[in-house]
Amino acid sequence: MAACSAVVAVVRRLPIWSVPVVWTLALGLWGLSREYSVWRDEAATWQVARRSAADIWHMLGQVDVVHGFYYLLMHGLFACFGPGTTTLRLPSVLAMAVAAACVTVIGSRLAGAWAGLGGGLVFGLLPAVQFHLQEGRPYALIAAGAGISTLLLVTVLQRERGGRGAHWAAYGGAILVCGLLNWLSLLIVPAHAATLAWARAPRAVWVRWATASAVGVAGVLPLILFSRRQSGQVSWIPPLTWHMLIGPAVLLAIGCLGALLDRPRTGRVSVAAVGLPLLVVPQLGLLGLSLIRPLFLDRYVLFSMLGLALLVGAALGAAVRAVRPGFPRASSWLVPVLVAVAVAALLPQSLAKRSPASRVDDVLATAVHVRRLKQPGDAVLFAPSARRDTALVSPDDFAGLRDIALAQSPVASGTLKGVEADPARIRTAMLAQRRILLITDAPGVARPLSGGRDRTKAAVLREYFTVVADEAVRGRRLLVYERL
Repeated sequence: MAACSAVVAVVRRLPIWSVPVVWTLALGLWGLSREYSVWRDEAATWQVARRSAADIWHMLGQVDVVHGFYYLLMHGLFACFGPGTTTLRLPSVLAMAVAAACVTVIGSRLAGAWAGLGGGLVFGLLPAVQFHLQEGRPYALIAAGAGISTLLLVTVLQRERGGRGAHWAAYGGAILVCGLLNWLSLLIVPAHAATLAWARAPRAVWVRWATASAVGVAGVLPLILFSRRQSGQVSWIPPLTWHMLIGPAVLLAIGCLGALLDRPRTGRVSVAAVGLPLLVVPQLGLLGLSLIRPLFLDRYVLFSMLGLALLVGAALGAAVRAVRPGFPRASSWLVPVLVAVAVAALLPQSLAKRSPASRVDDVLATAVHVRRLKQPGDAVLFAPSARRDTALVSPDDFAGLRDIALAQSPVASGTLKGVEADPARIRTAMLAQRRILLITDAPGVARPLSGGRDRTKAAVLREYFTVVADEAVRGRRLLVYERL
């Protein structure tokens, strides 16, 4: 009994943000390997991070400069801890835990402990957060940076005389890092401006905020200008349609409800003043940019989920306050019970997001079948050539296979997929083979092959070869062809 009481006493002394941190870490570590699967976006991180720093720098001049800072970070982690699904995804888990802590602290300061705790716990349960919680891409790190910068802004607004220089230096640094990870994260700057206007911040705060923000944005400006040369990389993003607006509209409705239930505890800063702009402004900003050039992908504004969690937390805090007068004991169980209900309701989705089927494809599963089906002297082709990522992530499984279409390797060419020979040379090389393994997309996700090279591959295989093995697995397809 004494030991139990000691444990309870220790738990009560822990800072409130520690609970959502542990909660988010648990959600992130649960099924982290995703049955040892890696999909195409993560494969890009994996294969680039394994290159030397000089090779990465060379590649950034040709492609993917917008992710250069992240690739260099992951290169360092791979060098220290080795490549693997844990090294690939653990930074995202840790970053989301930091973001959850920021939500908790902000909510607690502005709307009370239950609002902070509820918001921090809800953040880790949001479907978009659960998806990127275990994703080897930079969006979780951006969410952490956005949480830190928002917490610093709230700290300054709650203090007099415009805050200390250290706060503004840290704020500008957070904006800079977020922008270097993906410059569309700079949409947090107008969101914070809306918060300052809502809170009627004094002139001194406006001046220091503008200075810190300008420094951060200026540091990202060269990246923005250079990345415009590589704008063809996002040409696949579809134009805006009405159904794409449903998600942002639902989020806006939920956010407005939470804002209506929010009641500031002290001063002019409220959860609504912080959370609603953080939720709405980046979404609207990205929609506006997408009218000029299609760019609307929800992952680009994943950090706006911080605002949603803050507003939901405020609503939970308001519910606790409403119940407390009539049912003081029951009120302390309201948030845990509601979170438990949310966990149960979202369990099927949570399980689904931890399965390989939650992603478009799996490059590792295909490599396993290649190892099993290949024979000495076989050649390999990829259609489209981006499916070469399977070999780049799992080179040992492709040992002994000759990539007969490749003219220049991805590392030498400074690209993600390498440079292939012209169609005539590919045709000649194919006709000299007895067996060819083709890595392509599974029927459910495949797009019509475009470009002379891929059409040549398909035509030669159809006319001169016959299929002797056909395996579709997790969004990829492996066909083995033998010469007629």
